[in-house]
Amino acid sequence: MNTRNSLLFPLVLLLSPLASLTAHADIQGSGSSAAAPLYQKWADAYSKNAGVTVTYQASGSSAGIKKIKENSVEFGASDAALSQADLKKDKLIQFPSAISGVVPVINLPGIKTAELRLTGEVLANIFSGEITSWNDTAITALNPGLRLPNKNIEVIVRQDGSGTTYNFSDYLGKVSKNWQAKYGRNFTIPWNSRLIQVKGSSNIASTIKKTAYAISYIDFNYVTQEKLDYTLLQNRDGKFIAPSAEAFSAALSNSSWKTDANFEEMLTDKPGQKTWPISMGTFIIMQQRARDAQQTTATMKFFTWAFMRGDRFVNSVDFVRLPDSLQARIFKEMTTVTDKNGNILNWNLSTDPGSKN
Repeated sequence: MNTRNSLLFPLVLLLSPLASLTAHADIQGSGSSAAAPLYQKWADAYSKNAGVTVTYQASGSSAGIKKIKENSVEFGASDAALSQADLKKDKLIQFPSAISGVVPVINLPGIKTAELRLTGEVLANIFSGEITSWNDTAITALNPGLRLPNKNIEVIVRQDGSGTTYNFSDYLGKVSKNWQAKYGRNFTIPWNSRLIQVKGSSNIASTIKKTAYAISYIDFNYVTQEKLDYTLLQNRDGKFIAPSAEAFSAALSNSSWKTDANFEEMLTDKPGQKTWPISMGTFIIMQQRARDAQQTTATMKFFTWAFMRGDRFVNSVDFVRLPDSLQARIFKEMTTVTDKNGNILNWNLSTDPGSKN
């Protein structure tokens, strides 16, 4: 246990009753395909020592929200936070698990990664179909010296309900009045029928690799692990920025997440010279009143272990861990979960074999 965990561990014990269930229960989660590599890494590592099987279905953020509202899984995962009104209505809690970013990616022969520069407005015009050629003057003006081909832009988009699309469309709506008026922000967008529509982040990655002159949007962890070419993107301060952990953290630092734990606040289009303009959080959603006390207790132990001992897995799949202050707020939120009779659940890690990992 490192210094940070040695400070957080007593906090968990203080916030949680000291009793612990002796039996373990399997845990099922569903939702964000973007965050699937993170949850699957955590699940594999935890399951080896904890005597608990954690399974995660990468079904998309919309499906994950639907399943947790139906109470058919122990946790849902979404790349967009639910509003406080929705949480209250459906008796749910939510907390972020990590931060990342949405990245424009290209397959443009002759152009290397991080060579092409785009602005948010140009990006919006490409995905709305107003800019259709790679040598359009709006693109060439941003890229003097680059030999851009006189080829149609093949636009690849998400067909399924996606938190990635939610964050991407939120950003485009902030930088383009036309986009906001026509499409707004949503998990699904009524794309033009001529665009290439696929389901899931993995299919986005595979499709762009085999489609010349294409552009799409995908989460940063897929960019690095699939070795996709990405563009630079102009941020709110006018700087052309590459996606990185530092750039995502800069967006978080310029939000009210740290000061007010306002997780509903989008991390898109934040100020700061080093800020990546399409940064985002990824979230866990759980029932406030447990369907099954044993399974819910096991789920909270899993995520407590993930925050306290799973940092190395966050970095290994190219997400960014949350600051200590946010993690402490999350632990406090988790202690509000009750059984079906309204009694606060008893849980801690003191006897959990998963804590060895």
